[in-house]
Amino acid sequence: MDSDQEEQPNKRIKTEPKEDEIKSDIKKEETQLDEIVQSTKASIKHEEDDAGADCIATIDKIDSLKSLGPFIAARDNSQNNLYFQDLPEICKSEPCMLGVDEAGRGPVLGPMVYGIAFCPITSEQILVDLGCADSKQLTEEKRENIFNEMNIAETPRACLGWAVELISPNVISTSMLRRSKCSLNEVSMNSAIGLIQRAVEEGVNIAEVYVDTVGPPEKYQDKLKAIFPQFKITVAKKADSTYPIVSAASICAKVTRDTALKVWKFPESNELNSVKFGSGYPGDPVTKRFLTENVDMFFGFPRLVRFSWATAENALADKAMEMEFDEPDDQKPKYAGPKLTQFFKGATKTGAVQRKPCRFLKSAF
Repeated sequence: MDSDQEEQPNKRIKTEPKEDEIKSDIKKEETQLDEIVQSTKASIKHEEDDAGADCIATIDKIDSLKSLGPFIAARDNSQNNLYFQDLPEICKSEPCMLGVDEAGRGPVLGPMVYGIAFCPITSEQILVDLGCADSKQLTEEKRENIFNEMNIAETPRACLGWAVELISPNVISTSMLRRSKCSLNEVSMNSAIGLIQRAVEEGVNIAEVYVDTVGPPEKYQDKLKAIFPQFKITVAKKADSTYPIVSAASICAKVTRDTALKVWKFPESNELNSVKFGSGYPGDPVTKRFLTENVDMFFGFPRLVRFSWATAENALADKAMEMEFDEPDDQKPKYAGPKLTQFFKGATKTGAVQRKPCRFLKSAF
């Protein structure tokens, strides 16, 4: 072959890929694409969750109906929570009337909410203009509109103040079932007294107090007069339909309780967050079904439920396991010498052990 003759290029044989190889490549690409999509979704959800958590964490003030839900959702619903709105300056200087009422006394589910409202005596017409009336006679939409106006409208905001205390169903149950029992009436009165005292501490110039009664009005009125002798106090049945200032307190309490139920979170199980539980009243069929279908054999109910209600006790009696707790033997002679428990970590000076809740029980709330 001559040296200047060009070499012929190597011939390559072109073959079509097999069908199995094509399917395998397509499957790999689909898998990779699916992984990318899932990773992106997870990243977006994580960012949204973080943003939502930051939003809830920063809600420390209720200035409208819209902010009420996030404020409640950010709090521990196993404890009582009190909110006192920023005090209008005029309420410090002018003599004021103050009304007290509650919402959610009868339901087996959710918190009981006590509310107060106050404004100068000369500003009572503002309550009438807002449409304050017995919250039970108003529609939910009307109550929410009035509550929103109380917080965003310029005139009411300048002279009308309010506060609420959410009394946890967990606190209600433990109060009524403990050894030294505290009745629901006592829990109610203590909350009302605490709210009035808080208003005094905040600087509200209270002259008159109107309260929707719990139990006999005369006894309740005498009790309040003994604690607050400087005020003119009126305790009456159905005061929320008689005195506009009590109606305003009733609306604040009712709207707060309804919102608390809407944003309730179950730490016991995420699955419960999507379960409907109704209004919470024992006669509500949705509430009855919730109590029947959500009994834990050992723990009973989630803390949304007031264990001290007969409705809850009956549901537990049908499904939950019976338990007996050993009573301490008070007649047993006490040993005067050193106790073995004094050598345990966390023992007090008297030798008693400071026991922490079992992790299993604590994690199940």
